[in-house]
Amino acid sequence: MPETTKPQGIRLAKILATCGVASRRQAEVLIQTGHVAVNGRITTEVTTFVDLDKDTITVDRKPITLPDRLRVWLYYKPVGVITTHHDPEGRPTVFDEVKRHGLPHVVSIGRLDLNSEGLIILTNQGSFAHYAEAPKTAWKRCYRVRVFGDNLPVDQLMRLQDGITIDGYHYGSIDIDIDINTRNGRNHWIMMTLTEGKNREIRKVMNHLGLDVNRLIRLSYGAFELGDLKPGMVKEVSAKQLKTLGLL
Repeated sequence: MPETTKPQGIRLAKILATCGVASRRQAEVLIQTGHVAVNGRITTEVTTFVDLDKDTITVDRKPITLPDRLRVWLYYKPVGVITTHHDPEGRPTVFDEVKRHGLPHVVSIGRLDLNSEGLIILTNQGSFAHYAEAPKTAWKRCYRVRVFGDNLPVDQLMRLQDGITIDGYHYGSIDIDIDINTRNGRNHWIMMTLTEGKNREIRKVMNHLGLDVNRLIRLSYGAFELGDLKPGMVKEVSAKQLKTLGLL
């Protein structure tokens, strides 16, 4: 028995529903009754597949607005750049900086404060940003953190995996890996991995333990890694990688 070739593209009815033209079932009726054309030709087959990058779709001769394909960029946010679209104090923002790289309108996934640096994920789809940030998605964030203090409270740091409550506010599990080979005077490097990422969480928790954070670098967020990016650099994630991750 010959192998069947899997159709390329996306079902036409699904695209019509995604674009808000009609529900999936109503879109099938529109197709069957001759209201929909692909590249100028009426199609009545609900099993029609189309390519978003190549095909033109019209409903009653009016072109539909196709959804943008998900695009994702990785950006190394330097210290001194703020993660906001508009800053009343006139400080440089992530979104001002990435415009120089020719990016379209994007939103950030998560934030880093002014004095933190490292990975910021940018995307052209707000729905994806909401998904990636959602607590139920539980994407891990990994940070390399330099702390300053007279004594390193190792036992207390290890207990952070059980979470900690500070001034009535609870922070979830934080995994700690202390790099004993990078101690410099009273400075210590620590790897910290967490899933919640509350506002200034790492700085508040370290301060509670008697340590000051004097450098904080986000190395990864979910499956996305800073890699060899340097401060100010931007790199787009390929469609192939997004498909591998199940995001396309």
